[in-house]
Amino acid sequence: MSRQRTQTTSANAMNVLIADSDQYAVRSLLGLFARKGICGSVASTAKQAIQFLDKNDCDLVFCSVDAECPKAAFELFREIRLNTPEMPVIMMVDAESSKTAVLDVAVRAIQAGCCDFLAKPLDTDKVGALLDKMLPNHPVAAADDTGTFRMVGKSAKLGQTIELAKKVAPTSVPVLVCGESGSGKELVASLIHHHSRRVDGPYMQVNCAALNDSLLESELFGHEKGAFTGAVAQRKGRFERAHGGTLLLDEVTETPIAFQAKLLRVLEQQDFERVGGNDTVRVDVRIVSTTNKDMAEEVAAGRFRQDLYYRLCGMRLQVPSLAQRSDDLPELVWHFVNLYARQAQRQITKLSPEMMDIFSQYHWPGNIRQLRNVVRTALILGSGPVLSLADTSWLFDELQPRPQRNGLAMGGERFAESGLRGLPLVEVERQAILETLEQTDGNQAKAARILGISDRTLRGKVRQYRQQRSLQPV
Repeated sequence: MSRQRTQTTSANAMNVLIADSDQYAVRSLLGLFARKGICGSVASTAKQAIQFLDKNDCDLVFCSVDAECPKAAFELFREIRLNTPEMPVIMMVDAESSKTAVLDVAVRAIQAGCCDFLAKPLDTDKVGALLDKMLPNHPVAAADDTGTFRMVGKSAKLGQTIELAKKVAPTSVPVLVCGESGSGKELVASLIHHHSRRVDGPYMQVNCAALNDSLLESELFGHEKGAFTGAVAQRKGRFERAHGGTLLLDEVTETPIAFQAKLLRVLEQQDFERVGGNDTVRVDVRIVSTTNKDMAEEVAAGRFRQDLYYRLCGMRLQVPSLAQRSDDLPELVWHFVNLYARQAQRQITKLSPEMMDIFSQYHWPGNIRQLRNVVRTALILGSGPVLSLADTSWLFDELQPRPQRNGLAMGGERFAESGLRGLPLVEVERQAILETLEQTDGNQAKAARILGISDRTLRGKVRQYRQQRSLQPV
């Protein structure tokens, strides 16, 4: 079994396994992969293919099948579907086999769930089109690319955060990464580790929000055999396993106040005792913490110890929300298209301008995580080469423009007086719809796009207004 990567292929390239002993077909595929920046691995037997898939991530499998004796290929296919049900598999057969056998195998393969069936010698144009559909590789700007992960985007605010992270990374200063939920705090924490002098050491994470006081203590410090019911063996905690590396305390403000005193001592002394133990364990660990809360407010309210805050906040980094980096929206959308297009088996060539206009006006309370879900939904439920929200009408209602309060837009710009102050909200909505329809000369599709709602919602509103008018007393 071999693994080949071209010099132009980044570590973030798609990975494809070729399960075939036909050297001509293998060379043809590897050459095509090289031109498209895809990493290709080769397994000459089904056993080697299974071993490879057990140890490596893979995005697509090309599997050769003997039309006269297809048992081995279909056993491999069943094994792939059992372990990774969504893995796309393309079967290949020698066209010189009997036509009846080839047809039987092709029908059986498609019925079993193969995404395509190819005849050898391979048509490189057809294979190339399949790769573009299954493994899109639209160019995406990255503010940082370590070869392990990518920070997608080119906005100034994101760039400032990354530059600060790179400056503090080579030190052992504890870093507190702040930002809204879904904004990418964990990626910034990982970036710090991968740009640090501890990059060859372990990188451990613990979700503080998911564990109570006693579980946190066992998870971080470990326990001895018999320390409590169910402790059947000694277990090393995250601190001990992170020795020489970095420990991420994710959502550290969720730690119980009683536990914070224990955590402070360990951070100060870099030693501890396992739960139920007497031996002192010394460690050398760099701490990175994340929070989606206002730390000063948490301290003032007595929910977080002030001394622990200062111990964790040797350097504070603020990750911008998606609303603060709207310039990155096209890059992020294409990034998610690259990731999820194979699930929908769609070849996306263009982003709908109307969709991107809606995206740019929306305030994204769920940040990048919410954008990812919206793009994935549009990919799966839509059709055609243009990514749009046309087939997901409810998203028009969800993705409303930025709310306005107290005469100020959320971005801080004062909006003009409209004469609507003091009116019931239902009347404000009615006037907005009717005036927009008048502006568009009754074009409901255009009015719906301007209002940021679906055609169906607008038609329902218009129908409601007509009924109300007909019921008014003469």
